[in-house]
Amino acid sequence: MIVINFNPVTNKKLYIQIYNQILSEIQAGALKIGDKLPAERELCEQFGVSRAPVRQALSALELNGYIYSRQGEGVYVKNNKMENEDSGTSPFMESVSPEDIVEARMNIEPLIMKFAALRATDEDIEGLRKTIKKMEEETKAGIYVPETDEQLHTQIAKATHNELFISFMATISNAMKQQEMWQFIRDRTVTRPDYRDVNFREHQLLIKAIENRDEKEAAESMSSHMQNLYDRYWKV
Repeated sequence: MIVINFNPVTNKKLYIQIYNQILSEIQAGALKIGDKLPAERELCEQFGVSRAPVRQALSALELNGYIYSRQGEGVYVKNNKMENEDSGTSPFMESVSPEDIVEARMNIEPLIMKFAALRATDEDIEGLRKTIKKMEEETKAGIYVPETDEQLHTQIAKATHNELFISFMATISNAMKQQEMWQFIRDRTVTRPDYRDVNFREHQLLIKAIENRDEKEAAESMSSHMQNLYDRYWKV
């Protein structure tokens, strides 16, 4: 087995440092095409971090064509240069990180939910019911449509009748659309039958809390949904 000694990282953007260190070893030839990377647990120990940033880094490396994973076997080097090197820089480096998106959503959306439960009109609730019905039909058909998910969260923000909350949600949604790695990880998680079904049930609870005008339950349900989202995204 190849022994690579990585350095601990100390920065908010942990996964970028991890990405760069692993990439450096690949480009230097210490990790050659076909070589197996150290196990996730070993990488966590060497970098001195939890699983999340290691998985983010590996996802970014896979997105850019440097590595590939074999279910139940591990992660292997695929390339020593980026696939589709049109710009010469990694696309995920040029935008808001998935870490930023998750952090923002976990802190802002429960607050948005609270005010949606307090201020939603009958018309707002009717719109939410139509969208959750659409999501139910899609889930039963075995598909996940990100636009429906986005529409639901946008409607929740609009139900606050606070232009800043609506603007915050629009900014977050735009960041998710622009962040390629976010979409890459999303497509490997919520599209799975087990995650797709639980994702729908969590959204059902959100709408129910708003229907009941229960601000506490609304905020708690969104906090739970965001935490579960975080856990699912980095459990790849």
